[in-house]
Amino acid sequence: MNAATSTFETWATIVTVAATAIAGDILTAGAMRRIGDLDLIRAQSGLAGAIKAVVSSPMFLLGVLSMALSFFSLLFTLSKVDVSLAAPASASLTFIGNAAAAKLFLHENVDKRRWLAAIFVCAGVVLLSR
Repeated sequence: MNAATSTFETWATIVTVAATAIAGDILTAGAMRRIGDLDLIRAQSGLAGAIKAVVSSPMFLLGVLSMALSFFSLLFTLSKVDVSLAAPASASLTFIGNAAAAKLFLHENVDKRRWLAAIFVCAGVVLLSR
């Protein structure tokens, strides 16, 4: 961590990376579920029809925008924070957030093993940040 980077700024940038990545993942997954089976669409409308179905989905486009924001947030974070903290912390927070968001928004079955893994990831981030 740079001497000029405060603890608040460090974690604010890391959380921004994770939040935008989670939004991108959930929006993209939700859009693909709404669109349906691309093989079926391709069989009916051809490859152009499948591509059109994906790129004309506002939810998908918002997901891609969120992923792009996550990428640029990561670049900004890496300019301020040591990569040895930023990369694992943002990845682990994304893992935890994706599990929670998948349960909440996509109504996925997140089993006890995944929650236990998320707890271990949290513990690892705490150890890493000290």
